[in-house]
Amino acid sequence: MRILHTSDWHIGRTFHGHSTLEALRGVLEALTAQVREHDVDVVIVAGDVFDSGTPAAACYSLLSDTLRALAGTGAEVIVTSGNHDSAARLGFQSKLLRDGIHVLTDPTAVGTPITVTDAHGPVHIYGIPFLEPALLRHVWPGVTSQAGVLGHAMDLVRADLAERAGLTDPAGPMRSVAIAHCFAAGVAPTPHLERDIQQGGLDVVPLETFAGVDYMALGHIHGRQLLAPHIRYAGAPLHYAFGEGDKPRGSWLVELDATGFAGAQWLDLPVPRRVVTLRAPFDDLLTDAAHAGAEDAWVCAEYTDALPQADAMRRLQERFPFCAKVMHAPGVVREGDGRTYAQRVRAARSDAELVEAFLGHVRPGEGVSEHEADILRDVLDERVRAEAVA
Repeated sequence: MRILHTSDWHIGRTFHGHSTLEALRGVLEALTAQVREHDVDVVIVAGDVFDSGTPAAACYSLLSDTLRALAGTGAEVIVTSGNHDSAARLGFQSKLLRDGIHVLTDPTAVGTPITVTDAHGPVHIYGIPFLEPALLRHVWPGVTSQAGVLGHAMDLVRADLAERAGLTDPAGPMRSVAIAHCFAAGVAPTPHLERDIQQGGLDVVPLETFAGVDYMALGHIHGRQLLAPHIRYAGAPLHYAFGEGDKPRGSWLVELDATGFAGAQWLDLPVPRRVVTLRAPFDDLLTDAAHAGAEDAWVCAEYTDALPQADAMRRLQERFPFCAKVMHAPGVVREGDGRTYAQRVRAARSDAELVEAFLGHVRPGEGVSEHEADILRDVLDERVRAEAVA
């Protein structure tokens, strides 16, 4: 059996104010072509289908079009909800879709698998939607954390597998796959990108929680991760932050043989527009031929000049039309005196010291140059003379 593991589509997410909808549509069309090319039996989408609990109408259209296209390849499609999704809205969507598409959002159905059969017999696939401990305490008493709810969910999975094994030949293989959306131990998220999944003080799920299944398809982390041969994150199909620029985009093609997990192959997806971070003096960013390759990329420009540049975004966009972020990151910052701006203002004993305090605040570590101090002194002296004769 061949299973394509993808996750974190985040339909509707913007990239620094720019829509990603059409770029994502193209990538998901490429993913659908891979499903057909590799004769995939099951497509798994491990949560965060939407970026918001209240997606726009165009987001629903893209999801419906993609799920129908995937099912049109002959594959079974199994989707679970993530922490960005509204389980209720995503679950409602499932009632409008054709046979062969399964959208799993109900925590109380965790121990009930979708069963898909190949030449070697059944494979039981258990979808675990994102589980919020605060909403499940009345159903699953005693759970107070992500580790707790995932542990309970996997206990239900293992119990169902054990019951099925007792009803069949116990010597035969009982192949199984589980899907979860969580932060597993051993991975590092992209800073400021994946929302913390935290409730009750614990947000990290130990790997031993996932014991008992042949493959564990995880979602939530946006970069591919291999935690064990049979425990993996596929990551997101698009780059949604500059911190992801060095992470490949794609999905895992997982194979199960007669006895269980037989291996996985990474399938790259096209990148509609590269994401790059450039760091150099401002004039170099505008003129250096070394940066020519970034002229058609999404650009985060970090200029290292000592002082801020006027109208920096507009000037950079003349060369890099897709410059989406500009940061002033001085290469050398002089150490300050440890005082806050308010403390410097209160300590000022003259107009000159007051202006120096302001310039030191808006130009951290730079302060007032000797030439500027001379000009400042002349201006203040002129003002004193003008007031004296007024």
